[in-house]
Amino acid sequence: MRLNLITLPGSTATPGPGITLAGQAYELIKRDLFEFRMLPGDEFTESELVARLGVSRTPVRQALYRLEREGFVLLRHRSGWRVHPFDFERFEALYDVRIVLEQAAVTRLCGLHNMNSHGELTALKHLWLIPPEERLRSGTQVAEQDEAFHCALVAATGNAEMAKIHRDVTEKIRIIRQLDFTKDHRVDATYQEHGAILRAILARRTDEAVRMLKSHIEMSKAEVRKITLHRLQAARQMLT
Repeated sequence: MRLNLITLPGSTATPGPGITLAGQAYELIKRDLFEFRMLPGDEFTESELVARLGVSRTPVRQALYRLEREGFVLLRHRSGWRVHPFDFERFEALYDVRIVLEQAAVTRLCGLHNMNSHGELTALKHLWLIPPEERLRSGTQVAEQDEAFHCALVAATGNAEMAKIHRDVTEKIRIIRQLDFTKDHRVDATYQEHGAILRAILARRTDEAVRMLKSHIEMSKAEVRKITLHRLQAARQMLT
């Protein structure tokens, strides 16, 4: 299967301050992956990317090798590449790691002495403990806010190494989480579940918060085995 690369809105060959051409190419290619423009199993060449991005082969190659190290693409031969096919066991293992990290984070947060003065938790209250009429309705936006919610919980512990590991895991499973939000009912469900988890944390009900958090994440994990190429193609049509 050959890939028809699509130019991203606003893409440019001129990087912003402090961003290298390789770094910009990396971000644009990764965005194609996360927005289903490049599906698992799609094949492409460096030349196709060079033509689309309007940069030389060197930064494109650097970006691809970085994505290869992170497990997003595979080198086939010379300048031939392939988007990494879905590895169901790997995704499920990543979800298990995520559950362990976030449960540890919630347990620590419930033990904070002055929780009300904590900036991250205050920001989360303003985003998630709101009336239904104020909720976002876009699945894409809620998917981004969902990811930010969980990252903020871990970051609020103050453990920078835990937060870094969690961000790395989060990025690797982002595609599945975005698929979850192609279903309309998941928007309201996410607000309800996040609100319940946050209230339990603020009330220092540790066991309840940990239990609800695990159930919330496992609902997303259950989507892993339901993924099909047809569903990915349908998601691509919705988001492009």
